[in-house]
Amino acid sequence: MSRCYGIIGTGAIGGYYGACLQQAGFPVHFLLRSDYEWVKAKGLRIESVNGDFTLPRVNAYNDPAQMPACDVVLVALKTTQNETLPQILPSLVGEGSTVVLLQNGLGIEEEVAKIPGVKRVLGGLCFICSNKIGAGHIRHLDYGQVTLGEYAQNNEPCGITMVMQEIEQDFKRAGIETQLSEDLHLSRWQKLVWNIPYNGLSVVLDATTEEIMANENSRVLVRQLMEEVAIGAKTRDRAITPDFIEKMLDYTSKMKPYKTSMKLDYDSHRSLEIEAIFGNPLKIAQAANTDLPRIRMLYQQLQFLEVMNCSQCNF
Repeated sequence: MSRCYGIIGTGAIGGYYGACLQQAGFPVHFLLRSDYEWVKAKGLRIESVNGDFTLPRVNAYNDPAQMPACDVVLVALKTTQNETLPQILPSLVGEGSTVVLLQNGLGIEEEVAKIPGVKRVLGGLCFICSNKIGAGHIRHLDYGQVTLGEYAQNNEPCGITMVMQEIEQDFKRAGIETQLSEDLHLSRWQKLVWNIPYNGLSVVLDATTEEIMANENSRVLVRQLMEEVAIGAKTRDRAITPDFIEKMLDYTSKMKPYKTSMKLDYDSHRSLEIEAIFGNPLKIAQAANTDLPRIRMLYQQLQFLEVMNCSQCNF
């Protein structure tokens, strides 16, 4: 019997992966807010480099209490909305349910694991260029890989667990490239190697990834920020190698022109994921008496810009 999936946050990430799972034959239940009426009536439309498709009928909900308990719950909300999860998750998780956080940043699994009923939490690191461009309409531009790792108290490595392997099989059946991580905490620091420079600089410099990489000065700054992330990871005994930094630079150079999720949020006057992506790593480094001056300056700039932008925020 196919595992049942719940999607919390049917946007660029949750909408895309959830649609891929439904197209592959899995039962999927989508929680929506502003798009609920549209998606309930007309379904989801996916434009993808891997092939366009439409799901004219999906299981759409605007109330989590109306959703069934699911074997796997994919949380694709922005971390700025995680305060809503204690009201959403309890009705969706059963005795054997797994919650997978398809989110950016550090320190998020620990908080979700405290929610009543949640017994197993995985992190999902998405390397994908995908945007929501209209009601129920998602455009997948490039990449799409998900790295899965299981969370344990104190961020100890869990190795490759059976539940990770089972979800990997489902994802691969749905055409989602998947890797398994023995050490989720290391993988989260590795994701910050990309997220900190590109999300932050895209807002501060008002630029796409292509524009950032095309300029010698901003490219140098990207590398310096990546190297600071590696210094932060080292305070938690996690090693990020120079080869990994080179790989991230190379991937981004080859990427199609892309507006980061933080830049899209800023342009739409939505709150930014500053604390999860920048604040939490800085706190970890500070606790180890380690200064990350470029990341700290970017964090302070983003805080200033968000305050200036906040009079028009849509929370």
